[in-house]
Amino acid sequence: MDLPTIPYDLDDELIARTRADGQPRVRVYRFDQVAVVIGRGGHQDLELHTGNIAADGIPLYKRPGGGCSVVLDPGNLIVSLALPLPGIGLIRTAFAAISEWVIAGLAECGVSGVEQHGVSDLVLNGRKIGGSCVYRTRGLLYYSTTLLCDQNVPLVGRYLQHPPREPEYRQGRPHDQFMGSLTDLCGIDLDGDFPSEINCKLDKILPVLARIPAE
Repeated sequence: MDLPTIPYDLDDELIARTRADGQPRVRVYRFDQVAVVIGRGGHQDLELHTGNIAADGIPLYKRPGGGCSVVLDPGNLIVSLALPLPGIGLIRTAFAAISEWVIAGLAECGVSGVEQHGVSDLVLNGRKIGGSCVYRTRGLLYYSTTLLCDQNVPLVGRYLQHPPREPEYRQGRPHDQFMGSLTDLCGIDLDGDFPSEINCKLDKILPVLARIPAE
């Protein structure tokens, strides 16, 4: 039997403000608890160790966007974007442009060499350091990526099965060999200036997303 889920509504205000005035907005915030988030079309029996989640009393959220399940904890930094975008298509085009925007923002903060692999992963030195999702409605695109700064990787294996689908570059690697850490790879300190700095840099270069072609 599936576990009950909680709507992931932490960015609802961001989306509502952009709907109201048509202005793009970015929000960067540190997640403050341990939780599991399943995608809109996710299957708990294929993606989750539901018994461990229930035994540990871990909240299970359901996000509006797709993609496989993730574990969030205080070692994660969330980058969310509400972007006015005409029509209902252009998801892959927008995904590519937004990934480039995040990569540029990271480079401005001294995190260079990040690449996009698969549909939406951010990768550094062959390790996943960011997983992303989008939710598309008419006239608006909501994007969110989880930057793995100091993730508690053992919890990922405790709560998530090996994903039912994976990008080619993963090559079957288990979670602990696939996921990276910006703290280990780049010396990022979540308790320092990095969260506010990446927020500022991304906000400053937000106008580049206006180049996404109209549908």
